[in-house]
Amino acid sequence: MAGKAEIIEAIAGDAELTKAQAGQAYDAFINTIAGSLKKGERVAVPGLGIFSVADRKARVGINPQTKAKIKIAASKAAKFKAGKDLKELLNKKRK
Repeated sequence: MAGKAEIIEAIAGDAELTKAQAGQAYDAFINTIAGSLKKGERVAVPGLGIFSVADRKARVGINPQTKAKIKIAASKAAKFKAGKDLKELLNKKRK
């Protein structure tokens, strides 16, 4: 499973929805998380993990092609920390 279409297809199958309904649910989920992050809020999704926003300070970097110093502006970055349930699922031993 790699992209949006595959996720929507899986949601449609698991939840017995049409692909259109699953697409709307997917978009609503993404927009809700993005909207909360934009406000600077932390979003906890039980069974998955926590989305949050990190402030990145302005800094000086180096252009790898020219070796010239460049200023990198301060920015915000989305962070994700996997929850306990997801970690356990990923590390579960196969029988």
